[in-house]
Amino acid sequence: MSKTQQKLNIIPLGGLGEIGKNMTVLKYGDDIIIVDAGLAFPEDDMLGIDLVIPDISYLMENKDKIRAIFLTHGHEDHIGALPYVLKKLDVPVYGTALTLGILQGRLKQNGVSSSQLRTVKPGEIIRTGCFKLEFIRVNHSIPDSVAIAIHTPIGVVLHTGDFKIDQTPVDGEVMQFSKLAELGNKGVLMLLADSTNVERPGYTPSEKIVGRTFDEEFRYAKSRIIVATFSSNVHRIQQVIEAAARYNRKVAVIGRSMVNVVSIATELGYLTIPEGTMIDIDETNNYRHDQLVIITTGSQGEPMSALTRMAMSDHKKVGIIPGDTVIISATPIPGNEKGVSRTVDHLFRLGAEVIYEKSVGIHVSGHASQEEIKLMHNLLRPKFFMPVHGEYRMLVKHAKLAQELGMPKENMVIAENGSVVEITPDSVGINGKVTAGKVLVDGLGVGDVGNIVLRDRRQLSQDGILIVVVTIDKQDCTVVAGPDIVSRGFVYVREADDLMDTAREKVQLALNKCQVNGVSEWSTIKSAVRDSLSRYLFEKTRRRPMILPVIMEI
Repeated sequence: MSKTQQKLNIIPLGGLGEIGKNMTVLKYGDDIIIVDAGLAFPEDDMLGIDLVIPDISYLMENKDKIRAIFLTHGHEDHIGALPYVLKKLDVPVYGTALTLGILQGRLKQNGVSSSQLRTVKPGEIIRTGCFKLEFIRVNHSIPDSVAIAIHTPIGVVLHTGDFKIDQTPVDGEVMQFSKLAELGNKGVLMLLADSTNVERPGYTPSEKIVGRTFDEEFRYAKSRIIVATFSSNVHRIQQVIEAAARYNRKVAVIGRSMVNVVSIATELGYLTIPEGTMIDIDETNNYRHDQLVIITTGSQGEPMSALTRMAMSDHKKVGIIPGDTVIISATPIPGNEKGVSRTVDHLFRLGAEVIYEKSVGIHVSGHASQEEIKLMHNLLRPKFFMPVHGEYRMLVKHAKLAQELGMPKENMVIAENGSVVEITPDSVGINGKVTAGKVLVDGLGVGDVGNIVLRDRRQLSQDGILIVVVTIDKQDCTVVAGPDIVSRGFVYVREADDLMDTAREKVQLALNKCQVNGVSEWSTIKSAVRDSLSRYLFEKTRRRPMILPVIMEI
């Protein structure tokens, strides 16, 4: 093979400079593989948007070269975009049993076929195109998480996925250190490593610590216990069930995603439930409050989640009663703090005892802190390095950490979504850019809401809308009916008669002016009405509502 062909391209389509929507493309010659396809949750200013997924224009342009998609684990920020991606790309999807079990449920909800899903186990090797992929068990806040060693014609690229180093995991499945060390000894060309917790010094505590906290809280709770956590955190759910069984409490599960994951994890053997411990939520009325534990969704204060609806006294089956102990076993994702605080306030108002501070040991992260990240680097000793999965400052900090460990600056690359990172056996650098960005999902619409629609929504949310309706005779442009003004979200019309009367006059004057000047173009007439009304309303109210002239002709 000539030197010019010995180039591997790594193209991140999501997950860099942001938290979520992780997606990485590897291309060598005419072969492309994809690692993960996740979603992100909308930012505060994305009004009405449900989800954000990566822009896959580049993949659509190269769909004939795509060999397969490989998944590191079953969190939404790594698999959540697949129901949308698989509608456009018909390729095999490889993942571990729990990852594909959760994905299958998501695909079914979206009416997408699961026929292309292929189950793999840690230690297994898959060959596709010019790539050979090896799955290596790591610890994270969901079982069945893997790092992927991608053997390419010019060397090994190791993608860590999301990881932490837990010496005492709940399921006893410790990270495969020996496999990582073996790869390091043979030589790793490029490392792509999780940067989420790179700002935290020290080590991330073991998940078992949370189990000890549950034990303590369950021992002293005098009434019903309600635990809110992420539905995907199967190890956390396992520890709640074990603590409940120890204190002779029955467990009920509520919240659609929680019910689904518990069902899938139990079926696949990732959850062990002592006989007689689990009951249906409808059976809770048959037991005393001090015999019950309820596991629920809503640890992030999501408006429609089960815990939030309980806090608002709006849940059909469970109401908060004085004396309940509510444990929120998660820390708020950045941006969710207000929602969580609001939920906690409402729970306290209803007389519940709420345990939510991280300091009491009810939550540990699933991501590696600085010392664990250093260990990963030292085990693998890669020639080149690119930090992934994190906001831009995290990527920079991760690069500095690698530098402290002896990685030369010229052997590292801090990329952005869409960067084409070009690797040869001797060099790494950015060589060009492809289309990458955000595709917004609103209801059933994928990508049909863009910046202009969002800008309109923001304007509507801030200052409301005025609709001006006028009927004009098309022969001589005289006003036959109107102008009528309908206001929504601007002012309460019944209490603003003078403002509305003058607004109508301003519209009439603008129409008269157009008639005198012989203007008959609808677009020009609409602009004149909009400008005249906008100036007047801003003068009187210091607000800029959206003005929508509707002209009908007879």
